Amino acid sequence: MKKVIKYSSNFYVLATLSFLIWMIFIDSNNLPTQWRLTKQLWDLEDQKEYYKQKKVQIQQERNALFSNPELLEKFAREKYLMKKPTEDLYVVVEK
Repeated sequence: MKKVIKYSSNFYVLATLSFLIWMIFIDSNNLPTQWRLTKQLWDLEDQKEYYKQKKVQIQQERNALFSNPELLEKFAREKYLMKKPTEDLYVVVEK
């Protein structure tokens, strides 16, 4: 018990403990904040990979669409409701 009292009254031990407590819990760059930011960084990196894969997929679909005129016409009719001048267009909306 005397050793604990001896070390707890030492200025350098108290200063070091105070500094550690300050840096781990109180400072704006504390340990919980750093953990949360690291987790957010991992999530954003996962999203980055997802969007890279999605970009490649969309580019492949785009190349296929522009290389085939029939597929392009089908896409325009379905997506943008385009029609020929002599056609009538009916849109069926399901409830």
